[in-house]
Amino acid sequence: MTARQAAVLGSPVGHSLSPVLHAAAYRVLGLDWSYGFHQVDEAGLAGFLAGLDDSWAGLSLTMPLKRVAVGLCTELGATAAVVGAVNTITFDAAGERRGDNTDVPGMVNALAERGIERVPAAAVLGGGATAASTLAALARCCDGQVHAYLRSAAREAELQALAEVLGLALVPHGWGRAAEAFGYPLVVATTPGGATDQLVDRVPPGCGVLFDVAYDPWPTALAAAWAAAGGEVLGGLDLLVHQAVLQVELMTGLRGRAAELVAAMRHAGLAVLAARRAAVAGG
Repeated sequence: MTARQAAVLGSPVGHSLSPVLHAAAYRVLGLDWSYGFHQVDEAGLAGFLAGLDDSWAGLSLTMPLKRVAVGLCTELGATAAVVGAVNTITFDAAGERRGDNTDVPGMVNALAERGIERVPAAAVLGGGATAASTLAALARCCDGQVHAYLRSAAREAELQALAEVLGLALVPHGWGRAAEAFGYPLVVATTPGGATDQLVDRVPPGCGVLFDVAYDPWPTALAAAWAAAGGEVLGGLDLLVHQAVLQVELMTGLRGRAAELVAAMRHAGLAVLAARRAAVAGG
């Protein structure tokens, strides 16, 4: 296969694990492809896309580009269209841009890897773009209500509108009641680092499953408290790996080796995170 290139775009982007994960996948697949990173903000995305040649197979998008990318794609996958967020762009032979969202099925696949395929109810901490993708994922695996605990009341209308489209029963609450989330069998924390630190003393013994989408630094205070209380914990690396596998499949067209890719990507990601922790500890 002819050598191609791909990259992750965002602002900031230097911390991204995507280059390491995709490189690991290319080694498994025997591809002589390159994958880099480019600092691109919302104002610069259109120009960056316009300057690409036919060597490009695809792009991964991180914040703050996922929403603005929707209007820059020729075609949208169904999930990207529903949640209004694109994290993957691929190009066809004519140069047309297709926007997809692998965060949603990536979360579903990460849960399924742990044997969590259906839950009777769930809770979401936070109301931003990641929370929107979380609602779409929960629409595929939650049989009952989803309770959202929001730090900003301005997010409520947007999430309610999305929930209606998804056919999901959403119950919003203010952030002051966030500890109530811990009583549900699945809790997904989508907030920025440190936002849930104040809640760690409220984690009950015998708690259920926590999916904390943060991955660096890891574990978060909440994830550590959850594990200490006997609950099951998934982290941001689980999500990052599973969504990246789907990106690789979209960009390369090669499918059927997901388990190998998950293992290789997770190993590579853990190695980088361990090195970062060692560097911090060493001053």
